[in-house]
Amino acid sequence: VQLQASGGGLVQAGGSLRLSCAAAGPTFSNYDMGWFRQTPGKEREFVAGLSWSGVSTAYADSVKGRFTISGDNTKKRVYLQMNSLKPEDTAVYYCSFGDLMGQIKESQYWGQGTLVTVSS
Repeated sequence: VQLQASGGGLVQAGGSLRLSCAAAGPTFSNYDMGWFRQTPGKEREFVAGLSWSGVSTAYADSVKGRFTISGDNTKKRVYLQMNSLKPEDTAVYYCSFGDLMGQIKESQYWGQGTLVTVSS
């Protein structure tokens, strides 16, 4: 299974970007879908999650009200709409499929990462 993420780029503070992620390969069980991000020297952090049913979402406090996750588990696609971007949102963003809605996140598959750079 391969996850292909896209949509990153350079944007000014206050701007918007939409990240996309598509899974390709053998079919697999229904997993939660989500996004994480990582900056140099820091651990990868959870950003947003969408339950496999599509009913529930979860967000890191730092992005609540600005980011929106959506997706379609039947098509194995997940999106992250990022609005009101801030310089501190600059990171490599990774999509993931796994058990992501509990307190402990267990990713089964990772995308290759897409760089988001927010200039001040």
